[in-house]
Amino acid sequence: MKIGVFGGTFDPPHAAHLALAEAALEQLELDEVMFLPAFRNPLKLRGRPASAPHRLAMVKLLTEGQPKFSVSDIEIERRGKSYAYDTMSDLVEVRPAEYWFLMGGDALRTFQEWKRPDKLVRLCRLGVALRPPYHKEDLLIRLSPDIAARVDFVEMPPSDISSTDIRDRLAMRRSLVGIIPDSVLSYIQSHGLYQAE
Repeated sequence: MKIGVFGGTFDPPHAAHLALAEAALEQLELDEVMFLPAFRNPLKLRGRPASAPHRLAMVKLLTEGQPKFSVSDIEIERRGKSYAYDTMSDLVEVRPAEYWFLMGGDALRTFQEWKRPDKLVRLCRLGVALRPPYHKEDLLIRLSPDIAARVDFVEMPPSDISSTDIRDRLAMRRSLVGIIPDSVLSYIQSHGLYQAE
């Protein structure tokens, strides 16, 4: 069984998250992509995110009807800061499989700052979405040889979509057609999330 683990704050989840999961599924020949909303991302402590239960509910809506996508609340149930090493240690123990931890090129740039990065890559490979402005050589040069050898790149088309931009658009009541699925947008609106104060 080959499983991609896609962690993040998903605040809110959007079309680019789906695109990365679909590209990883195909290019890495995965059997499943598991979305893993963080209770609290230790590298993203600023701002006022939607609560963990809201983000979990939105990710479930995002992945609805996709049989090869699953959603886990392991990090939300654990509470506290979410570290990939702790999560992958738990997953490998309770559900043995061949794992890839999925991330964007921006995350790989700071990977050496993560908790136990050298041990994390013994538990899984890294599936890294490669899109402009990032290039393989620029990203790999920042890594130790042992970690670089565990990286598989997933080619992605350019995208300007970010959760920060979406929160700004929501606060300004700008259109999000094609950026967030209707079900997620309806959830955001019905719960009054990301409204300007």
